[in-house]
Amino acid sequence: MTDRFEQGMKTRREVLGDAHVDRAEASKTAFDTPFQTMITETAWGTVWSGDGISRRERSMLTLALLAATGNFEEIPMHVRATANTGASQQDIMEAFQHVAIYAGVPKANHAIKLAKATFAEMEASDGGE
Repeated sequence: MTDRFEQGMKTRREVLGDAHVDRAEASKTAFDTPFQTMITETAWGTVWSGDGISRRERSMLTLALLAATGNFEEIPMHVRATANTGASQQDIMEAFQHVAIYAGVPKANHAIKLAKATFAEMEASDGGE
């Protein structure tokens, strides 16, 4: 493995949590391993591991970009990751308000719906421990 892969895996675990990464790694196949390696090296080992902006800011940017481009399936995972990045619910709402103005109200509205459901799941999970 490359240094960038190792850094990416470290950052990925810090942001998404060991349980999520362990599940993802367990479901890898020979078919998607090259893609997973590329994502770990580039997204996690380069972009998320950079020191130019904080992880809180990266969370806000990521959520806004996911919503703006209609990649809604990734939003719950990144909302859950805010528990590790420091982005607050207010931060997320600010990001989605930017999406509403610059990319469309329906996209922001759907992202907010997903975030609310994810926050409820997170609260239920915390209350059950």
